[in-house]
Amino acid sequence: MEENKGLNIIQVIPGSGGSFYCGNCLRDSKFVDSLKKQGHKVIKIPMYLPLFSDEHDLEDIPVFYGAVSIYLKQLYPIFRKAPAWFDRLLNSKPLMKLAAGMSGSTNAKGLEEMTISMLLGEEGDQKAELDKMIDWIAEHCKPDVIHLSNALLLGLARRIKQKLNVPVVCSLQDEDVWVDVMKPKAQEYVWRIMAERAADIDAFVAVSNYYAGVAKKWMKIPAEKMNTIYLGVDPADYTFENVVNRKREIGYISRMNSENGLDILVDAFILLKKDKQFDDVRLQITGGSTGEDNAYIKEQKRKLENAGILKSVHFWKEFEGQHRQDFLSEVQLISVPVRNGEAFGIYLSEAMATGVPVVQPNLGAFPEIVNAAGGGLIYEPNSPTELAKALSGLLSNPAKIETLSAEARQSVEEHFDINIQAIKLIKLYQKLQTRE
Repeated sequence: MEENKGLNIIQVIPGSGGSFYCGNCLRDSKFVDSLKKQGHKVIKIPMYLPLFSDEHDLEDIPVFYGAVSIYLKQLYPIFRKAPAWFDRLLNSKPLMKLAAGMSGSTNAKGLEEMTISMLLGEEGDQKAELDKMIDWIAEHCKPDVIHLSNALLLGLARRIKQKLNVPVVCSLQDEDVWVDVMKPKAQEYVWRIMAERAADIDAFVAVSNYYAGVAKKWMKIPAEKMNTIYLGVDPADYTFENVVNRKREIGYISRMNSENGLDILVDAFILLKKDKQFDDVRLQITGGSTGEDNAYIKEQKRKLENAGILKSVHFWKEFEGQHRQDFLSEVQLISVPVRNGEAFGIYLSEAMATGVPVVQPNLGAFPEIVNAAGGGLIYEPNSPTELAKALSGLLSNPAKIETLSAEARQSVEEHFDINIQAIKLIKLYQKLQTRE
């Protein structure tokens, strides 16, 4: 493959429906934008639900494996023989938007059978949808490579290679979070199928060295197929400002749920506000939610109200596009104390690009990301008490905030610039093309 020849790339991306801050969706979108800027043609193929609502280039591309349709077909086989017009109704954008906000629509609990069926690909109950998607790609695109957003889509690869005869690449990010909430027997079976289906993939791309190790363990991926390519953002899309002179406001940017540790931050904030020297400190919370998070969010508000500090907390209704930029332009620090850590956390790159230092637990890839070139603090254990100590120490030290703010932007420019990471991805694609 010639170095200067543009590639035709298909990105298969499960959508979140835009109901909450979706790190995987944002990761794929950032890579797609950068690949296009570098002269490559990239087509996003959405699955299950629409992508972020600020995606404007998918008008002519259908959402394959519509979430409402495949759920009903999995639960009630009679729907597999429904007429085409009924399928189109179920896959209409209004219905899918409604589904995106419903309880459980993006959660693995109770969806073990569907996950297994999807991983079985051409042997699963969704084989008709699989062929429909591949036939559409064959008719409308001539891809040089197809990139799957995560390993829960491994079941697509075998039929793709059979029908389209192109390399298939698969990203790896937080699949364990989805699988870990399943029943133990289902977990074991899912990992076994994923390990088997991993053989159909030409190359894997983990978002951190930490998660490359996790994926190797669970999916038995050989070292020669594993690549680490960090996530990132385009520094040009974010206005840097050293935040030392901002008002003392702590930010949270992620889906508002227990897994992402919003309650840990709320409890830490309650502890912090018991000290009069932090009377002026406010908490800004954004990232969206689904129906199943409503009771949890109400509980956090109730705790804040009982502590008499609810007026010091603002819950943002919107989190996409300019709203996210506005949020990042206000806060002085961010913390997303994910309970079990994370494979990366693209919100870290977004915050650091604007000069906002991050305060994260010593879990998952957080130390790897935060310690790459500074720009934040790591604390342990992941408890409200320790988080409150880390926040109070930083809020009381403007000189430290000034240093970390500058380091944060530098870290993004040197390690997490999406354009640099996209070049690495293209080199991988070209290597696979040469191998073909």
